[in-house]
Amino acid sequence: MAQHVGILTSGGDCPGLNAAIRAVAKAGLEAGDMEFVGFRDGFRGLVQDRTMSLDGDALSGILTNGGTILGTSRDKPHKMPIGGKPQDMTAAAAETYRRHALDALVCIGGGGTQKNALRLQEAGLRIITLPKTIDNDIAGTDVSFGYDTALQTATEAIDRLHSTATSHARVIVLETMGHRAGWLALGAGIAGGADVILIPEIPYRVEVVADAIRARVRRGKRFSIVAVAEGAMTGEEAETVRKLVNSKNHAATKEQKRRASVDLDAFHNHHVDHTVRLTQQLEKLTGLESRLTILGHLQRGGAPSAADRILATRLGTACAQLLRDGVHGVMVAQVDGAVKTVPLEAVAGKKKLVPPDGGLVGAARQLGTCFGGD
Repeated sequence: MAQHVGILTSGGDCPGLNAAIRAVAKAGLEAGDMEFVGFRDGFRGLVQDRTMSLDGDALSGILTNGGTILGTSRDKPHKMPIGGKPQDMTAAAAETYRRHALDALVCIGGGGTQKNALRLQEAGLRIITLPKTIDNDIAGTDVSFGYDTALQTATEAIDRLHSTATSHARVIVLETMGHRAGWLALGAGIAGGADVILIPEIPYRVEVVADAIRARVRRGKRFSIVAVAEGAMTGEEAETVRKLVNSKNHAATKEQKRRASVDLDAFHNHHVDHTVRLTQQLEKLTGLESRLTILGHLQRGGAPSAADRILATRLGTACAQLLRDGVHGVMVAQVDGAVKTVPLEAVAGKKKLVPPDGGLVGAARQLGTCFGGD
């Protein structure tokens, strides 16, 4: 009998999702031993039993398309907004799983998806996940699909900004995505030749950045490019977050935990505009006209790169074989260049951050790149 397999995509969209959906389902359909159903809009579609058939017609022509034909959302099964307040809908998700007589559910997503998938696995569902994110911060895998495409977009932006920056003798600040991990800003900064790279893993001081830019002016350089991850922080901000997180983690009562969470949310809401303030500060400290470019969701859109299509296809077809072999409770990953399985317990709740003393940061430093914490 054919296996019945569900597929959903969850979290933020990114290039390569359709390639992954296609790889899993087409590999199963071609072998003739699997049937697939897609759940719309992530875990919400699973809870509400909103589906689409994933047959050959649905998969045709989607390899090169960005986004996801299934739609996506950031809803969590155990904390889903229903009637204005979060409710635990894990039982409803499990009921949909049983109603479709599924043998397994493939969850394609980032860090949050891995945690939600583990909860469903613990609730009795058979789960396999695939790692996608433009942030490249999922633990247990060398790289996640979506990252290469976003990296190319950010690098191309820096390439274009060079010409306008030098024409006007300006400081150009470019903000990339990357809330806690700086892989995107670091990679694009190195590939695009940024003069300053600011990432969450290395707290910076504005004065150090300004000194680096002034030093370039003294050497006759007409412009400077500053690549900044959206989660980059000054030393003072990083210390504030550390204290708030500690307060939340060590709160003795629910009220103390709630207050710490409110304060942490307030900080992050205020931090959203930090690159605006940084750009203004650099203009004041250096005396140079400074401009800000925020790439935002441009990094998520567009057709996936060849590398992302290949990675998604490789992981997706491996996923189909693992389903055939009855494997579940794992994420399909690329480890040291090979496709391997990683237990969900080893992935969920963890982040792969940029090592401040790692090879990429070291290479950039050797080129004279400023990280603001020198």
